[in-house]
Amino acid sequence: MRILHTGDWHLGRTLEGRGRLAEQEAFLEELARMVKEQQVDLVLMAGDVYDSVNPPAAAEGMFYEAAARLTETGCHLAVIAGNHDQPERVAAVSPLVARRGISLVGLPVPKAITVPVARTGETAIIAALPYPSEARLSELLAGDADESELRLAYSAKVGLLMRQLAGAFRPDTVNLAMSHIYVLGGLESDSERPIQVGGAYTVDPSALDVGAQYTALGHLHRPQAVKGGGLTRYSGSPLAYSFSEAGQAKSVMLLDVAPGKEPILEELFLSSGRPLVRWSCRGGLAEAYRWLEEGRDANAFIDLEISLTEAMSLGDIQALRKAHEGIVHIRPVYPGRELEEDELTSRASVPVHELFRKFYQRQTGGAEPEEELVELFMSLVFEGEDEASSEDELAEGGSR
Repeated sequence: MRILHTGDWHLGRTLEGRGRLAEQEAFLEELARMVKEQQVDLVLMAGDVYDSVNPPAAAEGMFYEAAARLTETGCHLAVIAGNHDQPERVAAVSPLVARRGISLVGLPVPKAITVPVARTGETAIIAALPYPSEARLSELLAGDADESELRLAYSAKVGLLMRQLAGAFRPDTVNLAMSHIYVLGGLESDSERPIQVGGAYTVDPSALDVGAQYTALGHLHRPQAVKGGGLTRYSGSPLAYSFSEAGQAKSVMLLDVAPGKEPILEELFLSSGRPLVRWSCRGGLAEAYRWLEEGRDANAFIDLEISLTEAMSLGDIQALRKAHEGIVHIRPVYPGRELEEDELTSRASVPVHELFRKFYQRQTGGAEPEEELVELFMSLVFEGEDEASSEDELAEGGSR
């Protein structure tokens, strides 16, 4: 049978307040085309359907529409909840969609998913483990486990549950595993919400070595293989969700697999989604404007770093943002200038405006504040002094 592995859609996510719904919709359209063109029998969606436990209605509608499109040709869709998802919300419509070939698993359960594939006459067994918080694991194991098993470390509990789920595997079925976890050795990015505290929620790869022919993981946004026994991979996110993912190629994993055989893998790269890029303009504002005039990265979101010797004015910032609506961050970098400690003497001997200048230089790496900014600061200082004087006079009048 032919299987497609994806995950970490994060529907409803924004980038510093900039909406990504149009890009996410384009990805789901691209995914539906892939499923149809590649004659995919089963889609594994490894968690984080949404970006929050209370996603916008548009994001939920997008997911339901995508589920309908992915399964309209007879493909089965298996979805688990991730750490961003509200598990009951993901699984709420299960009774309505089960007959359409859609399996939604919100909370960890001790039962594997069985998927019959009409095209090949084969059956897939999926040991599906949604994001297993410590509380959910303990609750699930409490019914059957003895006290010693309840005291196991997080990774060992995950391994115990995965072995229970894998008990449904048979020699004549395609045996798969799927979970939303952080596996030791995986490469992270800034856009993943941490699910491990001090390594406590890190899972050892051996916990997943339960006899699956392929293990589909979600959580990490960089597509990557996991070292350990068997074929285990993160599909990665379909869009770049932070600038730490700048330059990453986004993809889904396609595999052909028969019972008892090693899967044949093919990485299918995605074309939808705006790229995230980092600009480092060492030539200052002039270089930044030149790149903008050239139309460089016209469709990208940009993290802009500019080398400067003087403070950037508000007008410069507005002009840059007007020139390219995709500029997300503007980060001026000033040449290093160490201020001697003896320059910062006591307040009694240094005028307030000079103290402000020195503070500004320290905060900006040595840039000089504009005179308008100094004047504005001094007006606020004097305003505060006037208010304090008025309060003192009122207090004195009251005491008299």
